[in-house]
Amino acid sequence: MAEGTASQIVAALGGAGNIVGLTHCATRLRFQLVDAGRIDRDCLEHLDGVLGVVPQSGDRCQVVIGGTVDAMYDEITRLLGASDIRRTQTMRSAPASDARTPAGPADRGRIARLDSFFEYLADSFRPILGVLLGASIIIALVNLLISLGVIGGDEGSPSLMFVKAIWKGVFYFLPIMVAYNAAGKLKVDPWLGGAIMAMLMTPQFAALSDAGMWGDSVRCVRNATLGTTECVAAVFGLPMQLADYSGNVFVPLMMAAVLAFVCRRLRRIIPDGVQLVFVPFLSMIVVGALTAFLIGPIGVWAGNGLGVVLAWMNMHAPFVFAVALPLLYPFLVPLGLHWPLNALMLVNIQTLGYDFIQGPMGVWNFACFGATAGVLVLAVRDHDTEMRQTAVGALAAGLLGGVSEPSLYGIHLRYKLVYKRMLVGCGAGGVTLAALSWLFPSVTASGQTVHGVTSTAFAFSSLITIPVFDRMWVYGASIAVAFAVSMALIVMFGYGTTSAPVADDRPVPDDRPVSDPEPVPAANPAPDPRDASTHAIAAPVTGRVIGLDATGDAVFASRALGEGIAVIPSESVVRAPVSGTLKTVARTGHTFGIKTDDGVEVLVHIGIDTVKLEGRGFDVAVAKGQRVGVGDRLATVDFDEVSAAGCGTAVIVTVVNSAGLGRVVPLTGGNVAAGDTVIEVER
Repeated sequence: MAEGTASQIVAALGGAGNIVGLTHCATRLRFQLVDAGRIDRDCLEHLDGVLGVVPQSGDRCQVVIGGTVDAMYDEITRLLGASDIRRTQTMRSAPASDARTPAGPADRGRIARLDSFFEYLADSFRPILGVLLGASIIIALVNLLISLGVIGGDEGSPSLMFVKAIWKGVFYFLPIMVAYNAAGKLKVDPWLGGAIMAMLMTPQFAALSDAGMWGDSVRCVRNATLGTTECVAAVFGLPMQLADYSGNVFVPLMMAAVLAFVCRRLRRIIPDGVQLVFVPFLSMIVVGALTAFLIGPIGVWAGNGLGVVLAWMNMHAPFVFAVALPLLYPFLVPLGLHWPLNALMLVNIQTLGYDFIQGPMGVWNFACFGATAGVLVLAVRDHDTEMRQTAVGALAAGLLGGVSEPSLYGIHLRYKLVYKRMLVGCGAGGVTLAALSWLFPSVTASGQTVHGVTSTAFAFSSLITIPVFDRMWVYGASIAVAFAVSMALIVMFGYGTTSAPVADDRPVPDDRPVSDPEPVPAANPAPDPRDASTHAIAAPVTGRVIGLDATGDAVFASRALGEGIAVIPSESVVRAPVSGTLKTVARTGHTFGIKTDDGVEVLVHIGIDTVKLEGRGFDVAVAKGQRVGVGDRLATVDFDEVSAAGCGTAVIVTVVNSAGLGRVVPLTGGNVAAGDTVIEVER
């Protein structure tokens, strides 16, 4: 299945020749293209295994796959390799500095630079999500066993200390991992980035804070706000502010950016023959010194400052904080803006000894999972096999792994009502968390009173990690309310009667009104699958029938979307070629997907490259989820306007799941009237 979908993805992106770069993250394939205008987005969105499509500036596009992204990436890179196409390497492979990466446009604008910034943040963390998730599960299991009395919480126990070392190693050396990923993302030797960050975590660097060893050369003061000790050492006669960089993520992110700047300039002035030696040598000295004296203190200050601001809000306006954060997260996550908050969680644990952001974040996550559960209930009730499979996978990834992307891109961002219902769940869970936290505050080890659920470890919000949080019952009650409210609203009121796929990864679906819903019967309607199995597909419009090879569209000619025909129209009304349920109605009105009751999936695509018309010249008469019969009007099209815009006018009909049927025989080479049989299907 991966092989077939991979070839279809490549075809829908304009072919292998249109792809010049490919990486992947935890759930998405990320393509750099020659021309993003060649993407057939409707084709992509309706492929099996594709959860969503996220166009970006600078001829880039993200295709959301979900948990099978590794296998899909491998299959596509195999296909691209066979075509001798250049592609970038994923962060889990060889150093990015060895990859042949095509240059992007010289100036992609402010939005593209903002995209790149958040992409940089995300790609610095995504490759280590697996070890972070593994460590968080270990933390949760240890805390659960301690709370049940199975093992003791005595720090002096060698067994417990060994188990703690397993997960503490991940977070202690996290700066080195982040530095490696960040440097690789910026096309610098990742080992060089990791080595410079490791310098600040050596016993020798830590020993600089020992005032008793160095006497007057080191001065230390106590920070009462954060409960930490800050020391300044005289190194080469210059003051160096010292800090514990274990677990810090801001410093490696800043250091890698400076390292990329320095390395590029060193390569310009150092002869090629000796760059292997002198670029790392000079980079370690220059960037190492800059990091120790300047970048490190600034990064610590920035992280601490943001943490203190949010901590102040959590302590002085806990109700607002607990409610606002779950309501913001549904909009932050699709845009990638949640990564800075993940970094702050780690900073809070390092500086304060606990984190207070993960509680409200858990409320949002479980509201998200509750909405998915509601969709699953309706899918089971309505015998919607496709949606049931999507929801089951997304719910498993969420409840067990704390991963929300399969739910977001597979379901939520496609239907406007899901977000409306889910936001109510976020608010209800946030109010519950705020009220219970205020009534039952906690006291930290330093004696501070905190109105909020806290955690002393970084953990993904899943069922498994619930024991990580203090006052488990408060956290459990809050996420249960969020889950139950979202699920109940979806089950009671539905989620997708009038929605359409969104244009990007923001939850802003189309509210376009539907006109003239009255069906117009065809002169010669084909058999209705409600009475018998589908064996004939009718012409959607009167005109001349041609084969897919004659359409001039490489995607359809490749049969990536199944076998079929095209009709050069002589009238403006486009009708349903089969009876069934509309699974897809494109916002632009040029594409319709119909699934018959016996499982035949038919795609009607009006014109070639008509997506660029943005709906001009198209009067849509139906809505997604609506039942149609053979000959019912789908749309009225001004083909003169389509032709004047330079687009082809052929109305294409394909059987998307041709491979799963016995035979699909196109009948071409003549003139037909709307309703005449143009494709014969043998089960």
